[in-house]
Amino acid sequence: MKRLLNVFICFGILILWSSCRNDFEFTPSTGNLEFARDTVYLDTVFNNIGSSTYNLKVYNRSDEDIVIPTIQLERGIASFYRLNVDGGTGNVGTPEEGKFFENVELLANDSLFIFIETTIDIAALPAINNEFLYTDRILFDGGSNQQDVDLVTLVRDAVFIYPDFQGNSTTFENLNFDVDGDGNIDETTLPGRFLTDDELTFTNEKPYVIYGYAAVDEGKTLTMEAGTRVHFHADSGILVTNNATLNINGSVSSDQELLENEVILEGDRLEPIFEDVPGQWGTIYLFNGSVNNTINHATIKNATIGILAEGNDNAPTDKLTITNSQIYNTSSFGILGRATSISAENVVINNSGQSSFAGTVGGKYNFTHCTIANYWNNSFRQFPALLLNDFAQVDESSITTNPLIEANFNNCIVYGNDNPEFILDQQGDNFNFKFTNCLLRFDNDNLEGTTNYIFSDDTYYDSNIFNVDPDFKAPFENLMNIGEDSGANGIGSTLFSTQVPLDLLNTSRAAAPDAGAYESVVFDD
Repeated sequence: MKRLLNVFICFGILILWSSCRNDFEFTPSTGNLEFARDTVYLDTVFNNIGSSTYNLKVYNRSDEDIVIPTIQLERGIASFYRLNVDGGTGNVGTPEEGKFFENVELLANDSLFIFIETTIDIAALPAINNEFLYTDRILFDGGSNQQDVDLVTLVRDAVFIYPDFQGNSTTFENLNFDVDGDGNIDETTLPGRFLTDDELTFTNEKPYVIYGYAAVDEGKTLTMEAGTRVHFHADSGILVTNNATLNINGSVSSDQELLENEVILEGDRLEPIFEDVPGQWGTIYLFNGSVNNTINHATIKNATIGILAEGNDNAPTDKLTITNSQIYNTSSFGILGRATSISAENVVINNSGQSSFAGTVGGKYNFTHCTIANYWNNSFRQFPALLLNDFAQVDESSITTNPLIEANFNNCIVYGNDNPEFILDQQGDNFNFKFTNCLLRFDNDNLEGTTNYIFSDDTYYDSNIFNVDPDFKAPFENLMNIGEDSGANGIGSTLFSTQVPLDLLNTSRAAAPDAGAYESVVFDD
C-alpha cells in the first residue's frame, strides 16, 4: 500500500511539473544575438590545402528560447568556407551542406558553437603577388533582423611537388634508387619522386609545398636561391642521392624578423599554433654518396631530423658545409651525422628531442663559432646537446666501430637545460676530439676525470670555461643571442675568429671575440 501511495505521489508531481513547462516554446529571434567576435580570421593557408578548424560562439542573452530561422554563408553554395553548427552540417548530401541551416534552436541564456573551415582554389580568384584575401560572411536571419559575422582568410599560391600515384589509387609511389651502391635499383618505403630538370632550381617567386620526398637524382644539383620558402607536408623532405648535390644559397637579410633573404624550410601548416611544433615533417637526407652539399643562411625548423648526413667520412671534401644557419624544434636530432664529414660555422641548433648535434659511427666534424644548445622541454630527452660516438649497434650482442677521425669544436657554446650537455662515447681505438676556447656545460662527478673527460689534458681541452651561464636572450623561444653577462664573453680565440670574422647577424667580431654564433649585446628591457 505504501509503495502504491509513493507511485501516485510521483505521478502527481510529474503531471504538475509538465503542466508548468514552457521551455519548448521557441520564439523567432529578433536580431539580438551576441557573438564572441565580429570577425573570424582564418590564418594563412596554401591554395587547395585545408585550414585548421576555427570556432565562433553565438549567445542568446534573453530569457526566451529562440529559433534562428536561417544561418547561411553569404556566398551560398559557391563559398569556399564550410560550417558546422553545434555538430550538424545542415542538408547532408546536398550542395547546401555546410552552407545553409534552417530553424536553429537556442535556449534562453545559452550559446552555440559554429565551427568554420576552408579549402580555397586560388585559380578561381584574381591573386595579387601570389596572394589573395578571401572573404565571406555568416548571415543570421534576414530582413531587419539580419546579423552577420565576417570571415577573412589570406591564401597563398605555391609550387606543389607531389609524388606520382600508384596506378589509380590515392597512395603515393615510393622512391626507387640504388640504396646500397651495388649498381642495382632498390625499392624503398619512402614516398616521393625524383625532381625533373626544370624543378632543380627553387626561387623566391612562390613558396614550394612538398608532399613525400623530393629526390635529387645522380649527377644532379638542387639549388635554392636566396629568399626561397619551402614547406613540407607530414612525412616529407628532401633526399639527395649518390653523386647528387644540394646547394642552399641564402644571403644576409636586412630585417631579422622577415629574414627576406634567408632560405626557410618548415612545415606546411601556416597557422600560428603550428609555428613551433616539432616533428611536422621528415628531414633533409644527404644520402650516402651525395657530395659537396652546402647550406648558407638557412633556417630549418619543426622537422623530425633537421639534417641527416650519411657516409663520405674519408672523402677529399666535406660531405656538408653549413654556415650562418639555424636549426630549431626538431623532435629527434638537429643534425645527425653517421660516419660522415661536416664543417660548420656560425650555426645555431636548439630545442631537439634527442641531441642537437650527434656525430655517430665516427667521422670527421669541425665546428667553429657555433652554438649547440638544447632547451627542449616537451618531454624527457635521453641524450645531451652534443653526442659523439664511434660505433653502430649491429644486433643485441655486437657492435661495429669506425674511427672518429676528428671532432674539433672551436669558440663554441655547448649548453642546455640538462647536465652534462656533451657525451663522448668511445668503443674503438681511434677517437680524436678537441674543445678549444668553448663554453661547456659539464658537471658530473661520475664521469669527470675518466677517459675522455680529463679537462686538464690540453690535448683534448684547451682554454675552455665550464658551467657559467651563457645568458641567452630567451632559449626556450629560440632567441639564442647572448647578453653582456654571458660566460661566453671574450673567451674566444682570434685564431678562429679571423676565419669567421662576422657573426650570424653579420656583426664584426671583437678583438676579444665571444664564443658561439653571436657577439654579445645589451638586451632591451
